[in-house]
Amino acid sequence: MPSSASRSRNGAGVASGAAARGGAGRAAGLPRRAGIGLKPQHFREVLAALPEIGFFEVHAENYMVDGGPFHHFLGRIREHYPLSLHGVGLSIGGEGALDESHLDRLAALIDRYEPASFSEHLAWSSHGETFYNDLLPLPYDRLTLDRVCRHIHRVQERLQRRMLLENPSTYVEFESSTLSETQFLREVLRRTGCGLLLDVNNVHVSCTNHGRDALAYLRDLPLECVGEIHLAGFARDQDAAGAPLLIDSHGSPVDDTVWALYAHVIDRLGPVPTLLERDNDVPSLETLLAEAGRAEAVMTTARAEARRCGTYWGSA
Repeated sequence: MPSSASRSRNGAGVASGAAARGGAGRAAGLPRRAGIGLKPQHFREVLAALPEIGFFEVHAENYMVDGGPFHHFLGRIREHYPLSLHGVGLSIGGEGALDESHLDRLAALIDRYEPASFSEHLAWSSHGETFYNDLLPLPYDRLTLDRVCRHIHRVQERLQRRMLLENPSTYVEFESSTLSETQFLREVLRRTGCGLLLDVNNVHVSCTNHGRDALAYLRDLPLECVGEIHLAGFARDQDAAGAPLLIDSHGSPVDDTVWALYAHVIDRLGPVPTLLERDNDVPSLETLLAEAGRAEAVMTTARAEARRCGTYWGSA
């Protein structure tokens, strides 16, 4: 689900200020460590403490203004940490053409902060002049595939960088779909050269909602394309028939089932930049850092096991 980020539609866009300096990993991507979402209530504490964390991530649409306190604090924090920029408003799966003014604002934001990574969602959120503050599902068919690939090509051309595409959390499916979600993602990645943002919580949520095996889903993905992982919490509900329904709420700690899936992925891939997402009921910075520490521990265990077994993961 999207955060409370609202999409700016009022003209000028972000001025291209001097890019923030410092922070590791711009050229090579994010460090293979854990990061957390940067929240306004933690700005001052982050600057005062400079916690030991791999990177911070922000939603692009929250910074699509010329100035103000958000830019003041992000610029200062960017001097110390790598940054991941996560979009929620491009409407990659929308029927219409991409909003070029929105894309221009995004390009200006990337020029300003030089993030190590940019990602968006496999979803749609606008139709005509109407913008919905949600990430809505797509039918997985050839027509949609062509449109999504066309939009991703345009984004990468405009931004002059490879983007990451996030697998969705879904609650309904289309009878018109002719491809599975993993088949659809594989083909998008192959045709566009974009990378995969693997949201492990979304895998668990969607597979539970549709009665599928999460491990089989992961086996069917090209995990070698993963450039970043997201971990988050979910809420439990029931559908009209009384069956379990999970909601990707980003409002609770990561569930143990999701941690187990994450460990499975890390065992296969080695350490991967991993974001702990919390967009609702945001706890203290200390709590978020502790959860990031758990992800770091999973990666440390994988490194130790790899050394023991003689496994090689490149620079991991």
